[in-house]
Amino acid sequence: MKTQIKIAMAATAMTALLAGCATGGGGYYGGQPQGQYPQGQYPQERQGMSRTQKGALIGALAGVAAGLLSGDDATERRQRALIGAGVGGLAGGAIGNYQDRQERALRERMAGTGVDVVRQGDNITLNMPSNITFAFNSASLESQFYPVLDNVASTLQEYNQTIVEVAGHTDSIGTDAVNQRLSEQRAASVGNYLMSRGLVRDRFILTGAGKTRPIASNDTEEGRAQNRRVEITLVPLRS
Repeated sequence: MKTQIKIAMAATAMTALLAGCATGGGGYYGGQPQGQYPQGQYPQERQGMSRTQKGALIGALAGVAAGLLSGDDATERRQRALIGAGVGGLAGGAIGNYQDRQERALRERMAGTGVDVVRQGDNITLNMPSNITFAFNSASLESQFYPVLDNVASTLQEYNQTIVEVAGHTDSIGTDAVNQRLSEQRAASVGNYLMSRGLVRDRFILTGAGKTRPIASNDTEEGRAQNRRVEITLVPLRS
């Protein structure tokens, strides 16, 4: 029930964000769900919307849905396991302060890498697009992505009071079954690499969303490349 409420709230937030873009002079966001407009008749972006604004909006929409894929039960199981292993939880204002410091560290270490760092409440999401992660129809990590993940791993070692949800995503090409399997394999590739750097396995939730959560239009190669991604969401461990 909690998860259903969260999903409903996320849908409302997405609608509000998109409405704001349509009416507030910010331009059109290419991640509008398919079926919103007639086939092939997506409106053009307004000239006033900068690359930074578009990136921020894409990140915000990704962050709204982040952390919902695995559900409350999986998160609670990880939390119980970590507390049982002696990893202390956070409470009250310490949560926000802890995530503020972790967010600042991640922004510094992800600068110039192509990875977007998105804060949504107390959760932090890293959006890793395919141009630095995976080729089309592949779950093999690109070699140039290793240093990025090494920096993520070192940050997660420093800030160990978080649950780490790794969610894989695909574009819309191919069947639902193929894309679901591929998204799970992509999540496993990233998660296993991070764990190989000494991170505790009990912190991790690995999940795949297939092609169900696009953040850009699947009608263009650029949009499909954005949808082929992995999102890492860091959820604070609460006492």
